[in-house]
Amino acid sequence: MRLRALLETDALGLRLLGGEDELDRSVRGVMTTDLRDPSRYLSGGELVLTGLAWRRDAADSEPFVRILAGAGVAGLAAGEAELGDIPGDLVAACAQYRLPLFAVHETVAFATITEHVVRQVSGERAGDLAAVVDRHRRLMTSGPTGGGPEVVLDLLGSDLDLHAWVLSPTGRQIAGAGETSLPGPVGAALAGHHLAATRTGRRAPHRATVDGTAYSLFPIRNTGRGALPASRDVRESVLSDWLLAVEADASDWPSARLDLLQGVTQLIAVERDRRDAARTVRRRLAQEVLELVQTGAPPAEIAARLRVAAPVLLPGLGTAPHWQVVVARVEWGGTEGRTAAGTPAGPGPDVAGGPVAQALLEEILVDPAVTGPDSADRIAVAHTGEEAVALVPLPAVTAPARDAGPDAARAEADEDPALHADVLLAAVREPLSAGLADDGRLTLGVSAAVHSPEGLRGALEEARHARRVAAARPGRVCAAGHHELASHVLLLPFVPDDVRRAFTARLLDPLRDYDRRHRAELIPTLEAFLDCDGSWTRCAARLHLHVNTLRYRVGRIEQLTGRDLSRLEDKLDFFLALRMS
Repeated sequence: MRLRALLETDALGLRLLGGEDELDRSVRGVMTTDLRDPSRYLSGGELVLTGLAWRRDAADSEPFVRILAGAGVAGLAAGEAELGDIPGDLVAACAQYRLPLFAVHETVAFATITEHVVRQVSGERAGDLAAVVDRHRRLMTSGPTGGGPEVVLDLLGSDLDLHAWVLSPTGRQIAGAGETSLPGPVGAALAGHHLAATRTGRRAPHRATVDGTAYSLFPIRNTGRGALPASRDVRESVLSDWLLAVEADASDWPSARLDLLQGVTQLIAVERDRRDAARTVRRRLAQEVLELVQTGAPPAEIAARLRVAAPVLLPGLGTAPHWQVVVARVEWGGTEGRTAAGTPAGPGPDVAGGPVAQALLEEILVDPAVTGPDSADRIAVAHTGEEAVALVPLPAVTAPARDAGPDAARAEADEDPALHADVLLAAVREPLSAGLADDGRLTLGVSAAVHSPEGLRGALEEARHARRVAAARPGRVCAAGHHELASHVLLLPFVPDDVRRAFTARLLDPLRDYDRRHRAELIPTLEAFLDCDGSWTRCAARLHLHVNTLRYRVGRIEQLTGRDLSRLEDKLDFFLALRMS
């Protein structure tokens, strides 16, 4: 029962003095005490009744309330018979420790409150246990095979009044009861909580609070791989397992209800296995195409293989789409991992990265927000060595007629279905960073779209090269696209840190020191001058300076650095130094 129910029972005559925001706490028992330290008799969840005989002066209230809060009691009810009004110091102490405080009128006996609480709690426990047995039977017979995870979630909602959702490791909603959807940011936050807790080896369910709402998170193990042995590193599954998010705090649930939810996760795992089996054909086709591309097979042979794959990979797209290649790699540092049982797994990066990257890349690409509706039926991901490779078919965009004008060209760009590196990771960076913790990295590379099988080999190399650019950047989750391979951005990440620091210090430190002493703004002037391609008039107009003032500043830059900004080589050095600073 909840504290709110006690307050709403007129026969008890309770008056709330503080803790209105905590009235949804569960009451699991009742205890009457006037001991100054009753902690040895408390197990948590009790409504404590006291006549205040323990209080001698105002200083006694804070220690008493601190002990109750530390023991996890649900609330405190103080009788008015001894002192009349409840002392203000007790009210303040309860507010400090967020402990709900009730006043019990002198005409109400503690025995009346005790009898009511015991009767309610005992009845709820008996009814709940009896119902659990029946619900468990119904769940096991109704199962996902009759209609997906929604069947199970509907039963949880109708019979146990529990709102629940099945989420992917990135927070994408896979299933939910009824029409209530979990907002995307909430799902991502819950997935992040779950991945971080799993990485530490903490026992499930994991508790999380998002936007003031409490959730309990239950892992859904992929039983197709078999239960995770106690000796295996949990990093092998943490980035691919689903989770069940229940809008409730399960920390005070009886074991029977926890067992029921465990059974629910096992049922949903069956559905997960079914979906994984459906991906097996696409994975095999992707593996075959990848091997042909990597071994340099003739384009005609690759095209023939793609035609065979068309009914599986190209529903609704026709037989000649555009293609993009996405390469992903998950790497683990030498930090000691954790096993499924929560014990250290031993040092060294012994986790197989290829299968982990494959499952993760599939999850990222099936998001309709990234690859469009029905993308789950088209994505084909293979893995080779430590990397995963995805072949992503894109519907061909009809080019506008030559005389259609600029508006048609802009409309075509808006409808371009090609994947972009920054979009791929926008919604998943936060939860995946939590799952990778401090010893893992995910890097992705995205190729340009190619229009024929002849271009797949080049697209694969382009995606791999882009991934290496992403790997040179800081951060747990990074991506790079093909457009970054045709500029200085490709070169800068591969310059060693000490070389970069020495190069930028030699060119820019004299200017920074001068600016610090004279407030001359030489650095901003240099940036604007280079951005204006060395045009004196345009740069002066941008900085709202007279051209002679601009010439004086540029001359000072050249004097301090020994460089000549009329020379292309020196302009390029300054440009790179500013980009690396």
